[in-house]
Amino acid sequence: MMRPGLCFPARRDMGRTMSVSDLPVKHVLPALRETLIRGNAVLVAPPGAGKTTTVPLFLLGEEGPFQRIVMLEPRRLAARAAAARMASLIGQKPGELVGYRTRTDSAVSDATRIEVITEGLLVRRLQSDPGLEGVDLVILDEIHERSLDADIALAFCLDLQRALRPELRLLAMSATADGARLSTLMQAGIVESAGQAHPVGITHSARDLTHLRDIPEATARAVRVALSDHQGDLLAFLPGMGEIRRVQSMLDGCGATVLPLHGDLPPAEQDRALRPLENGGRRVVLATSIAETSLTVPGVRIVVDSGWRRAPRLDTSTGLTRLATLRISRAAAAQRSGRAGREAPGIAIRLWSQAMERGMAPFDRPEILEAELSGLVLDCAGWGASPSDLPFPDAPPDGAVAAARSLLGDLGALDPEGRITEAGRQMARIGAHPRLAAMMLAARTLPERLLAADIAALLEERDPFRNPDAPADLMLRLEALRHEDPAADRGALARIRQTAAQYRRRLKTASPAIASPAPAEASEAGPDAVARLIVAAFPDRVAQARGEAGSFRFSGGGGAKIAVNDPLARCRLLAVASLEVKTAPRIRLAVPVEVETLRDLAHETTETMHDSTSGTVYIRRKLRLGALVLEDRLEKADPAAHPGASDAMAQAAFAALVWSDTARQLRARVELMRTLEPDKDWPDWSDDALTATAPDWLGGWLGQGVKPASLDVAAMLRAVMPWQLAQRLDKEMPTHLALAGNARAGVDYLQPVPVASARAQAFYGLQHTPQLAGGRIPLRLALLSPAGRPVAITADLAGFWQGGWADVRRDMRGRYPRHRWPENPAEG
Repeated sequence: MMRPGLCFPARRDMGRTMSVSDLPVKHVLPALRETLIRGNAVLVAPPGAGKTTTVPLFLLGEEGPFQRIVMLEPRRLAARAAAARMASLIGQKPGELVGYRTRTDSAVSDATRIEVITEGLLVRRLQSDPGLEGVDLVILDEIHERSLDADIALAFCLDLQRALRPELRLLAMSATADGARLSTLMQAGIVESAGQAHPVGITHSARDLTHLRDIPEATARAVRVALSDHQGDLLAFLPGMGEIRRVQSMLDGCGATVLPLHGDLPPAEQDRALRPLENGGRRVVLATSIAETSLTVPGVRIVVDSGWRRAPRLDTSTGLTRLATLRISRAAAAQRSGRAGREAPGIAIRLWSQAMERGMAPFDRPEILEAELSGLVLDCAGWGASPSDLPFPDAPPDGAVAAARSLLGDLGALDPEGRITEAGRQMARIGAHPRLAAMMLAARTLPERLLAADIAALLEERDPFRNPDAPADLMLRLEALRHEDPAADRGALARIRQTAAQYRRRLKTASPAIASPAPAEASEAGPDAVARLIVAAFPDRVAQARGEAGSFRFSGGGGAKIAVNDPLARCRLLAVASLEVKTAPRIRLAVPVEVETLRDLAHETTETMHDSTSGTVYIRRKLRLGALVLEDRLEKADPAAHPGASDAMAQAAFAALVWSDTARQLRARVELMRTLEPDKDWPDWSDDALTATAPDWLGGWLGQGVKPASLDVAAMLRAVMPWQLAQRLDKEMPTHLALAGNARAGVDYLQPVPVASARAQAFYGLQHTPQLAGGRIPLRLALLSPAGRPVAITADLAGFWQGGWADVRRDMRGRYPRHRWPENPAEG
């Protein structure tokens, strides 16, 4: 074990000795070790303290409890650099005592005891080796960055420690972490270390930038001034690669070597930006937030900070994660400024005002609160736990988790109860976003599998066509990948090929049915295969043309546009692989897709339509995929050709029937009897019941050319009523009342209380109100004038003759003197 102030003892496995006497973290190393022997620990140490490269070597020791250490780094560049630095300190190369693994490369051996790995690989390792066998200590470096994979790794490690391996130790290290909060979550002791004592002067701009497009020009101007006013190399922080390229072009002739530094550079180019120039000249390193933590850029005395960064954010309108340009937090600004004081006093130039700084967030928001969470939910399902049951620093939002579960269900990764399926386990082993993993598993043949690996790599890496106005056709990128293209970025193509090769190897591991990887030439496949694979990954992003050219609607709802001059703008259907969301969704990568490719995913609905002119019934068939109608066909309903068409014809014809008053009265009379005698077999002739049973009572009356409007509905209904019930109906609920002198009064059963109407003279001689259904249904009588207008309505005829009739008689005698108006009509 190394002791503070001393060198490593000479050892065959450690190489030459090293000294940490010049690193501030040396003072807390013994306390950190003792804390870890008792339990978990949180190390809070400012930038430059030496925690990343010193702590793992110190804790390894010879006879101590930490004989195998895994250290998590948030970025590939940081993982390689940390492993290289630690190996150099002990006179070795990466891959011996200290090694690393990233998604694109690795350097490990049987002798490796400190393994630096990136976040996603640690999660994959936990899934394949849930016990982390042989690992004594997991170090989570730069934990304050709160990436999604780091949160998952921490939660899984804590769960593993709690359930299976209490002897496993966890160490979280950060320069700006909330130590008390982490300590509570991890049940850990806090160890704090001082940082470098080199002062860093801070200057602010007098005015804030008015627009993001002003960042390159303002940065280039500040760099030129800083190079003139200050000594040493300069590190400038910019949001992304686009801004880096523009600033690089603006700095021609600035008197210094301008070097980019971002995650998409080849390792050799990244290493070049991290080394002093051999000729001793000045450097200007233009970096994304990749240089914010972990890395030391030697020689830097000046930092120019634009104050912006790119970060993943969930777009609620599309349900997708997009990279947004965001204002950094005060903690991130402090981290960036600290880069200038790693080796000597420096200066930090902030391109925002002090007033703006007071309004900046104290810390960056964790990715788990902002991103699309299908990967997290799949990882948790593979781990065998719900996200709500795991110890995350911040609980994932319920809405994002529900959306992720829905997507994973559509992709076949989860069953209806939310448990991981075998397909889901294969997707997790592939280690790609669940959409891309589902696409690779959907490949049917070896050429398709190779093609799926190419597409997944292409979608995961940056578009090789840098021109923002490049056509959206994904086939152009695949052609460039196979046969080169002068318009494509060669570095991007190389990274895509490298990632594709890794996916091919993972596919063999994930599914025993997948053959060994084959050369890239074997991935040749046509547009139909490409479209089918894209749809397997993005079933909600099948796009159908609507309205104006270039406007599309998605199967999952919502829509997007494509440039009207793009060759794909005139396509009827697209399988969309990539969207860009700024002010509105824009299709970035897509391929045309045919209806036949989508038929297995779609479902057909049928509805009947009736042509009242010809009397013909049609069946309308619609092939639907989500919100889209892919096909809409109208055909005559032919019972012989279409099973069930008779039923459909009858149900459609029901809506076209013309209901006479006789038919409506018949339905009302039957309904009254059903109310009186619910235990009898009176038929249910409500609209719902008649529609459902239309094939039984209406189907036999229909034929080609028969117009439903010409049918006698009352006769049809009487025909299906049993004879005994029809007889009882006419007796209990007659259509007319028989009156004196062969007169009849028609009964209206559509009124709330049935009403029998006739001229007043027809009721002469009638002493009491007639009864319906033996007196069980009340009846009212409407006495009409000779002109057919009601002069009185009564439910008590005897009382009316004795009372109200006198007034009616007086009025009627004056109006109709030729008619008979007796004083006592009850006598006849």
